[in-house]
Amino acid sequence: MSDKKHFVTLVGSLRKGSFNAAIAHTLPELAPEGVIVSHLASPGDFPLYNADLQEAGFPAAVLAMAEAIAQADGVIIVTPEYNYSVPGVLKNALDWLSRVSPAPFAGKPVLIQSASPGTIGGARAQYHLRQILVFFDARVMNKPEAMIGQVTDKVKDGVLTDDATRIFLSRQLQAFADFSR
Repeated sequence: MSDKKHFVTLVGSLRKGSFNAAIAHTLPELAPEGVIVSHLASPGDFPLYNADLQEAGFPAAVLAMAEAIAQADGVIIVTPEYNYSVPGVLKNALDWLSRVSPAPFAGKPVLIQSASPGTIGGARAQYHLRQILVFFDARVMNKPEAMIGQVTDKVKDGVLTDDATRIFLSRQLQAFADFSR
């Protein structure tokens, strides 16, 4: 049995210059030995959830993401905070994924990261996301938490450049690899 782990990232932002996407794209280089981090497709490819659409058949983008999550050893959700909660695009993706059977998140290790120009780094979005993931029966890692505040000083030209944050995220990824075993 292989000790290699494969984690996938789900980014809760569609913005071209997203700080959270920059962080997610940095994770593969910060991952510990034996851990591969790859990126899921954009949740922006999902239509707005509608039970009538579901009845007609799940969109291909939803099924592809559900399969990628099911095959992964863990999911890393990297999201900004919008209006004290999760962005609509992330909630919409989760609403679709919650209806796929078998449930791709059931028992799946999940790591949450958030970043914000503000000082609390998306903490409220994380707490709402944790509430949502209870329904999914996901195994959310509690500590260490990554709530990256004042991210505008830590990401330059789409790259996470802050050494202290990079070291912290590297340690968090090691903890997640251990948690996922």
